[in-house]
Amino acid sequence: MNSVPWSGLVEDTQAAGTTSALCEFVHRLSFDDIPPRVVEFSKGLMIDWLGSTLAGRGTRQVEIIDAFSRAMGPVTGLSTVIPTRRKTSPYFAAMVNAAASHVVEQDDVHNGSVFHPATVIFPAVLAVAEAERKNGKEVLTACIAGYEVGIRVGEFLGRSHYQTFHTTGTAGTIAAAAAVGKLIGLDAVDLNHALGTAGTQAAGLWEFLRDAADSKQLHTAKAAASGLTAAFLARDGFKGATRILEGKQGMAAGMSSDSDPSRLIDRLGSRWATEETSYKWHASCRHTHPAADALQVLMAREKLEAEDLHEVVAHVHQGAIDVLGAVDVPQTVHQSKFSMGTVLALIAVHGVADLDAFERFALHDPRVAGLRSKVRMEFDPEVDGLYPKRWVGKVSVVTTRGVRRDARVDEPKGDPGNTLTRQELIEKAIRLAAFGHAATEQETRSLIARIEALETTSGSLSMLP
Repeated sequence: MNSVPWSGLVEDTQAAGTTSALCEFVHRLSFDDIPPRVVEFSKGLMIDWLGSTLAGRGTRQVEIIDAFSRAMGPVTGLSTVIPTRRKTSPYFAAMVNAAASHVVEQDDVHNGSVFHPATVIFPAVLAVAEAERKNGKEVLTACIAGYEVGIRVGEFLGRSHYQTFHTTGTAGTIAAAAAVGKLIGLDAVDLNHALGTAGTQAAGLWEFLRDAADSKQLHTAKAAASGLTAAFLARDGFKGATRILEGKQGMAAGMSSDSDPSRLIDRLGSRWATEETSYKWHASCRHTHPAADALQVLMAREKLEAEDLHEVVAHVHQGAIDVLGAVDVPQTVHQSKFSMGTVLALIAVHGVADLDAFERFALHDPRVAGLRSKVRMEFDPEVDGLYPKRWVGKVSVVTTRGVRRDARVDEPKGDPGNTLTRQELIEKAIRLAAFGHAATEQETRSLIARIEALETTSGSLSMLP
């Protein structure tokens, strides 16, 4: 294993903090460079992603995107649309699988970059791997390369970017291009062109939250498909901007006021950002999770029931207000997952904020609606100062007797310091597959076993029989 950090590369070139430095890292990365613990963690991320993808079967947004792919794409092909098992081209398989894996809000997230890597990286890589007959080691290396690049690009773009742009749509396009480019063997120069072409397509705006639009799933669908497109165009000689991230008219110039080029090369090869990724426990926007965990702790400790709550205050960072503040009274189940009031009301009334609770109670339970109106968010300087590296949960409640109680959670369930066990990941994937009526428990366990043995797979990699 190569234990020499990539800092030597940066010191020896003028590429520090640039798109080209990332491309050189991706080009040189081999499976043997990756610590075994990171390989194992990445397989856990893939198991988690598989469950989310299966859960997306039959949802309205995914059905529409799938219908589009049927109309515009081939009726058969080498790549699998995982929820339905049908075959199509890599482009359209990546598009549909990326939409499916993001719709139930159970896919992973990296705190520091506020980026959902799995939903854009795995769909693109696995679709291409089937068509190009790549083996398991190649797949894992490509996916980890995508995580390492995408996370750093999200961090580079900064907090100002996230105020307006959905980072998974923007940085995600770059991550998908890097991952697919690695998989198909692009050299550093062609990877640079691929990232340039990806970056000029990168998009995703938060405005959709205000009127319950369906754009969020389109963001991931297009990020995966556009990143794939960029890599294949570069393989055929298509030129992209070589300084798409840091250039005078590049992504940072147009999308950020606090970009930090040093984040692009932060400890490349020694800091494995992949293993910093968090899993989602609650089926909602990650910004709601810290407060949800804190409220669970408080209610259990104080032995409170929902009827005991007169007021609930979630003490939050500004990013939570920017995203969740757009939703007052949610109109759809998906929009309710971006309502702090709904999430905390589900926790208080039903004890959980899982997929079943959202489907059954988020819009139609009068107890949830009543408590939702008693919840408010309040900016907290301490919480904001720790964000985005740490997502601290703080809540205060005033009971119907006029007593105030507070609770705090420093690491929400699913964060690296409070991560899900492999068994919890497996059980979560089985639940999600059952929710989507997309796979039996036996089928899901069989797929998970194939992921667990991925690095020993040779020849064509097909995620499904």
